[in-house]
Order: sequence, then C-alpha cells, then structure tokens
Amino acid sequence: MIAIDTNVLVRYLVRDDEAQFLAASNLIADCIADSQPVLISLLVMLETEWVLRSRYKIPKFEIVAVFNKLLESKETVFEDEESLEESLYVWKENGADFADCLIVAKSRRLGCSSLMTFDSKASVLPGAQLLNSKN
Repeated sequence: MIAIDTNVLVRYLVRDDEAQFLAASNLIADCIADSQPVLISLLVMLETEWVLRSRYKIPKFEIVAVFNKLLESKETVFEDEESLEESLYVWKENGADFADCLIVAKSRRLGCSSLMTFDSKASVLPGAQLLNSKN
C-alpha cells in the first residue's frame, strides 16, 4: 500500500497540470495493476476539501460527490473511513465547515461524549457543544 499527498490527489481530481495529472494517474494505475491500494489519510482529505473550495471555487455539492466517488472506489482506502463518511453526511446537510464536521466525527469515534467549541457554527453539529466564555 502507498499513501498519496494532497497535491497528488488534487492534480488527479482537477487535472490542471497535465504532466502532474499523468504522473498521478500512472501511479494509481500501477497500484491497481499490482493490486496495491492507495491510502488517503484524513488530513489529506481535509486539506483537499480546503484546496478545492478555496483555490478552485468548487461548490460543496460537487466536492461531496467527488469524495463519495473516492469512497466507493475499490482502488482507494481511507484512514478511518467511518469518520469520513459521517462527516460528509453531516457536512452536506448544514452550514458548518467540513473541518468541523470531521473533527466532531473523529472525536465521537475516539469515544468522546462531546466536542467543546467556541465556534457557534460548529456547536450545532451532533456531538458538539458550545463552551460559554461569559463569566
């Protein structure tokens, strides 16, 4: 198994640099031919969402669709796939950031009863709670 970094995944997804797209595609094709899965970590997914949204201005619904397609792929495996699936499901249904959804989902998988936050948008997520800073 090999892992890929955000820049490899982004080049593969957006195809904005043909040479890097071909290198990423060939790497993935070689892994498939060798029956070797490609690992995508949660940090890479988090960073990829940020790059697709901020740099490429890709709307949330398209990012969700691309991430779901990656999750369905037999060639890719994910660090803590359950947390990723939960965060995508929650993210597509509300106005919270993907990062917050992933943090809450991961915290729940680690056995936490709640995630305490000062972020009012994040506090509405299932499993999150607003920490009052007023005396």
